Amino acid sequence: MGPAPVVIGVDPGTQHTGYGIITEQEGQPVALEWGVISPRPSLALPDKLQTIYTALHACLETHHPDTFAVEELFFAKNVRSAVTLAHARGVALLAAAAVGLQVVAYSPLEIKQSVVGYGRADKRQVQAMVQVLLNLRGPKPAEDAADALAVALCHLHGWRLRLAFDRSRASHRRS
Repeated sequence: MGPAPVVIGVDPGTQHTGYGIITEQEGQPVALEWGVISPRPSLALPDKLQTIYTALHACLETHHPDTFAVEELFFAKNVRSAVTLAHARGVALLAAAAVGLQVVAYSPLEIKQSVVGYGRADKRQVQAMVQVLLNLRGPKPAEDAADALAVALCHLHGWRLRLAFDRSRASHRRS
């Protein structure tokens, strides 16, 4: 494996879509940018989706990430909320496809386990650990941005494990 990938994590939603772009430098995860896309509440759903797509696409064109990481869809009790979330997730996936990005998805349990060490962690715990792991100064990132950074961290942790495994396997072959 080559240099550390640049990973964008996305936490989609029609009210707030969080995004976070990270990489690794000198063995440490580093946040390059993060934020929240918040379409105006008065917009119709198609216009909200256009806002999300346009902002994500611009971010992808600026940072040229290697991988697009997103949370898997989960079954919600509220069908209307689940369908609305699916719209936002679809637009996010479309933005990734438009620039030819590899998309990976992780369950909420995997993400929390990877970042906090506990799969049932709450949002505040995720937010706090993201701040610690990325050595972010100042106030904690907004919940949606922290969730997106957590998705990206989950993927980066997996990349590190695959890299270590490949190195170990290669050294055993030479022995």
